[in-house]
Amino acid sequence: MGMPMGRSNEHLDQSTLKIAVEGNDELDTRRSDAGYPIRGNGYPFKRAFHSNGIDPETNKTNGGNGELGLKVKPHLNKAGRGEKTEGSGRKSRGTWIYSILVCFAIACFLVEALMQDTIMMFLRTPDFAPPGYTGISLPTKNLQLNIRENPDYFRENIKFVPSKFLGRRIWDSNISVRHGERHPIRDPQLALVCSDLSRSPQLLLLFSVATGLQGLGYDLELYSLEDGPMRTVWEKLGISVHILRSYSKQELTVDWLNFDGMVVNTLEAKSLVTSLIQEPFKAVPLIWVIHENELGLRLRDYALSQLTDILNDWKETFHRADVVIFHDYTMPMIYSSLDTGNFFVIPGSPIETWEAEHFMATQKIEDSRIHLGFDSKDFVIVVVGGPFVYKGMWLEHALVMQAILPLMTEFKVENGKATRLKLVIMSSNSSTYDMALQAIALRLGFPSGSVQHVVVNRDVNIILSAADLVLYGSFREEQAFPAILLHAMSFEKPIIAPNLTMVQKYIEDGKHGLLFPVGNVNMLTKAASLAILNGRLSPLAHEIALAGRLHAKNVMARDVIVGYAAILENVLQFPSESALPHSASDIPETVMREWQWQLFTDPFESKLESPHQNFSKKNVVFQVEELWKSRRHIAEFVPNISKGGDETISLHDWAEEKTNEMDEAIERREADELEERNDQPQGTWEDVYRNVKRVERTRGELHERDDGEMERTGQPLSIYEPYYGPGAWPFLHHAALYRGIGLATRGRRAEADDVDGPAQLPLLGDSYYRDVLCEYGAYFAIANKVDRIHKNSWIGFQSWRAGGRKVCLSTVSEKELIDAVSKGKHGNAVYFWARMDKDVRHGSSKRSALQQEDFWSFCDATNAGNCRVVFSDAFKRMYNLPASWKALPPMPVDGDSWSVLHSWAMPTSSFLELVMFARMFVDSLDAQHYEEHHDNGTCCLSLSKMEGQHCYCRVLELLVNVWAYHSARRMIYVNPVTGVMQEQHMLEHRRGHMWAKWFDFSLLKAMDEDLAEEVDYEHPANRWLWPSTGEIFWQGIYEREQNHHHRQKILKKRRSREKLERMRGRYRQKSLGKFVKPSPPKDADNGSVKTEDSEA
Repeated sequence: MGMPMGRSNEHLDQSTLKIAVEGNDELDTRRSDAGYPIRGNGYPFKRAFHSNGIDPETNKTNGGNGELGLKVKPHLNKAGRGEKTEGSGRKSRGTWIYSILVCFAIACFLVEALMQDTIMMFLRTPDFAPPGYTGISLPTKNLQLNIRENPDYFRENIKFVPSKFLGRRIWDSNISVRHGERHPIRDPQLALVCSDLSRSPQLLLLFSVATGLQGLGYDLELYSLEDGPMRTVWEKLGISVHILRSYSKQELTVDWLNFDGMVVNTLEAKSLVTSLIQEPFKAVPLIWVIHENELGLRLRDYALSQLTDILNDWKETFHRADVVIFHDYTMPMIYSSLDTGNFFVIPGSPIETWEAEHFMATQKIEDSRIHLGFDSKDFVIVVVGGPFVYKGMWLEHALVMQAILPLMTEFKVENGKATRLKLVIMSSNSSTYDMALQAIALRLGFPSGSVQHVVVNRDVNIILSAADLVLYGSFREEQAFPAILLHAMSFEKPIIAPNLTMVQKYIEDGKHGLLFPVGNVNMLTKAASLAILNGRLSPLAHEIALAGRLHAKNVMARDVIVGYAAILENVLQFPSESALPHSASDIPETVMREWQWQLFTDPFESKLESPHQNFSKKNVVFQVEELWKSRRHIAEFVPNISKGGDETISLHDWAEEKTNEMDEAIERREADELEERNDQPQGTWEDVYRNVKRVERTRGELHERDDGEMERTGQPLSIYEPYYGPGAWPFLHHAALYRGIGLATRGRRAEADDVDGPAQLPLLGDSYYRDVLCEYGAYFAIANKVDRIHKNSWIGFQSWRAGGRKVCLSTVSEKELIDAVSKGKHGNAVYFWARMDKDVRHGSSKRSALQQEDFWSFCDATNAGNCRVVFSDAFKRMYNLPASWKALPPMPVDGDSWSVLHSWAMPTSSFLELVMFARMFVDSLDAQHYEEHHDNGTCCLSLSKMEGQHCYCRVLELLVNVWAYHSARRMIYVNPVTGVMQEQHMLEHRRGHMWAKWFDFSLLKAMDEDLAEEVDYEHPANRWLWPSTGEIFWQGIYEREQNHHHRQKILKKRRSREKLERMRGRYRQKSLGKFVKPSPPKDADNGSVKTEDSEA
């Protein structure tokens, strides 16, 4: 967005907004008192004020304090107050105290000017007027702007341009996808997410879009955070409905990789969007639709309060979405601080009509008029305009008042002073602008009190419902049809509007409204006179109001539905097995032309639900604030936006808090340093040794207490679950039968006994090969020095995606499988429990049964139609077959199914044989396609970038079937729910179809040893994948190791003999003599020993 020219505003992202300022009339980048455009019941308004009212370009005050936006030459009165005010304005730039004094002085100046009729003198000043406007001579008709001399004066003042979004060339990303060869076996699948299933305009929009997408061929599923009464409506449309009851815990067990894209229709699903930041869901295309503006209104408070943690949290979440869609062009401004270049606008929504219908069903128009102080006989004309404040607004309002002035004669009362005509001007300017409008109205000749200025807020419904006629008084071009006009038409009010481009696109003059040329006061007066007859609405106005209400109900439905279809068509990357959706222009006209109102209104209900009634129950904005408050242990740090009070913690308070925290940190550091300087108790080396032994002993005891490891050691089967990223953790099992293996070190579970894949096989540390090998990287890691990890006689694998597809083993099937392998019921067999013909990639499309069951057709469908060619070339290079070889290993269609999703079990010896075959096949595959894929980014097995990242995965997924079938292994299907086993492709039926000699163990072992010998002797310097996929071993290595051990044994014996010889031949010194210790003398009488003391 671009910044407004000549204005500084940190809340506007330069990638999204592009401001067009023409001539000398600059756009005033102002907002409401809250600092952001206020959206009152569906209509957004003004922008932030400059706090000092100074124009950065001219360094002059904009009408004093910036409220009126008029450049005024100071006029000195007799008391010289003008000089004092001007001088005070120059001295008030330093502190806020001076700003208050200046505001007070300016207010006094405006009152003085009003009393002396100086405002009209300002209007006559050429420097104050726009180019080509020579001034006002009232009450004549000279208040005309020469449009021919100033063609750019009423051009659009602000324009949203998603420059970064379009700069990514996302619109051209799917050209190759649409022109590639496809063999589709399913329809494109899309997941829709909403906050709840209650009646709301947001759900009505999503339902209408879903109806159109179904017509284009999408297969849809709906996920809701809460259940509601509208569930049956979705199910009648044929859309599956799922309730995400644990979304707040971020433990969703939904495999979003099953879908080609997601459309999240609520801000409340932040936790879900945050979970998509993690692998393996990081690449799922996400479209996030934002209807709520509550977060945008609080972003400024976060910035002022320096709550960067909350801002960064939201910014990271918004950055995850591929596209963030708004339905109003002011919403990107509100959320501009979160813009990362993915904002997009599809204008139009049923919210305005829904709000008007709800208001008319619950309120009375008479109450609205009484609330605003109008009598039942008053004729109220409400003047509305664009969402922004600009300097030319006063001129447009003056033109409107000049045009309405001749109609005053129809509303005079007997005394000639009062009038029943009430002109209400709605704008987002503050009360000082009201003083200027009153001055202009008095000068034009309006009776006092007949012109009112209303600041737009949440009372838009009250104002519009009380109006008799609504006039659009903004003459600048808009990017979309003004939402305020749609709101007024929904109240069945006749509208008068200038013939702007967007207005003419949706409004037919004389049918849905009355149009007049931009800036032409005479034609505006004529249009108003057609709507008013004898002080009341004319019959034509009543017809226009009724037709306008019916037209407003569905006026922009077509553009919204087509817009969503176009976004999905250009953002989603459809995989090879998916059919392409039809073009957006192919949506049935009956679906596009209207919202699905008939399904969202109950004929037995007299009242519609308010679009805001459920918001306070589950506001994620406040939940995030509470979460960060609990983490940082801070007090109430965000003010209540609805109260509008000055409760924001000042920067001084935050600075003081930071100073206190720094002082506490310094004190803690000093205390730690003093503690380190104190004498510490010193221990002996024996204590050190004792402590080390205790730690080692404790470590061993903890290792022995791992119940899972003990159970795995005693059981015949262990099933490994390869996974990548924290997003797959909820799908993994915690029973002793299973053990996870992380394909990346960083994404492993902290407290689980998972295998570290990259530590076991360094090749997985390369992100390229980790992505292209997928689960086969885990196979190679387990097989590499398998005795270190796996000590069971049987081994199995189950993809983490099996849980998301509801094909993982149940408790019953686990017991049946363990019993079968323990007793050896089927011998050297391969058990699998994920069938190809039941795979979700078939979707719900009505494809031929032959296409679903044919092995090579399925492989072609999931690999851009090139599976046969690629497999044949890799097989030919692997076995060094002639170039003319075209045959493929036959995989007959016999009514049975094949294994998919890497979910199978087999003896460990068979697994090592499979890995031996797979290593050579993968090496052959990589040698042919590495340069094309790694260097050029092109994969012949995919039609999209997301598929290309995992280039070899879909071919390798089916490789176990080719090996098991042609190596004469029995293939047993295990029902994952009941555990019932059924043999597939009976051995006696395979005779004459198997290529047994190509898959013979002795042949594969000889090929493996040849490759190992080549690596061992030649040590090739060129890039070669095979040596990095596992162990390198052949007979020569065994003999060399045996000889090395023999030499080491001989060397050890020789050293032992030498040591003994040195010990025997060393010189031994003879003893010099023996020392005999004399016995102590004894007393002859009593036998006691005499001592010197006793003698004494």
